[in-house]
Amino acid sequence: MTRLVRETDAGHVRTITLERPEKKNALSQELAWGVIEAVDRAAAEDNVWVVAITGSGDAFCAGLDLSPDAQAYHPYSPQSAYLDDIGWVGQFLLSIRKRCDKPVIGGINGVAVGAGLGLAMATDVRLIAHSARLMAGYTRIGGSPDAGLTITLPQAMGYEKAMRFMMENRTVTGQEAIAWGMAGEAVEDARFAARLSEYAQELCAWSPITLRLLKRGMVRSTEGVELESQLRYEVGNIRKAFGSADGQEARRAFLEKRRPVFQGK
Repeated sequence: MTRLVRETDAGHVRTITLERPEKKNALSQELAWGVIEAVDRAAAEDNVWVVAITGSGDAFCAGLDLSPDAQAYHPYSPQSAYLDDIGWVGQFLLSIRKRCDKPVIGGINGVAVGAGLGLAMATDVRLIAHSARLMAGYTRIGGSPDAGLTITLPQAMGYEKAMRFMMENRTVTGQEAIAWGMAGEAVEDARFAARLSEYAQELCAWSPITLRLLKRGMVRSTEGVELESQLRYEVGNIRKAFGSADGQEARRAFLEKRRPVFQGK
């Protein structure tokens, strides 16, 4: 764990918090890689069923830190760093969607801009505070979208809305984000931290095996797979789900009209 990323556990929920409030959680190399490493750790631990990513202070993530004191940092060897030509901007989406097959909730507590918006949109579902602002900002600086936004924005809102959002350099606030497809729930600022925790715990009512298979299937379907191949993949996954101890417990609990007790097995 870097000093810029805080990882806390509550039951089966791992919360990853960007801890650079004095910079609006702007992404230095150390902070960006710290988030990726934290997601990878959560993905590897069976006791973690749900992951939440949020920011400290009044910001989620203000994008890339362009200040002179932003230190160079890479967690891998020089050779690996040289071969990894997409860097942390590409690793956000790969770590959250591909390497972590557990639900990752974006807790957008404040402003999310540029690569910070990319981090937010890489999550599977998003809760947003009423005062939070979402902006890409690339057209304003003569840039082109990165951090997976050319993938995640059209997925979330459709092609034309994504084009308009980027071309018009739109700023979308909390409640508007729902209409734009960028978040699923807007929450009053004063209740935001409590609601994020509450929602993450609600997801832990389900078997982690069910959640992981669900995410695997959803992510795979977005990758341009062949139709019959995807259908066979679904059938294979439901066999695994029903064959698990959790799957058997879920069906027993359903028939006995009680709450299931899941073990992640």
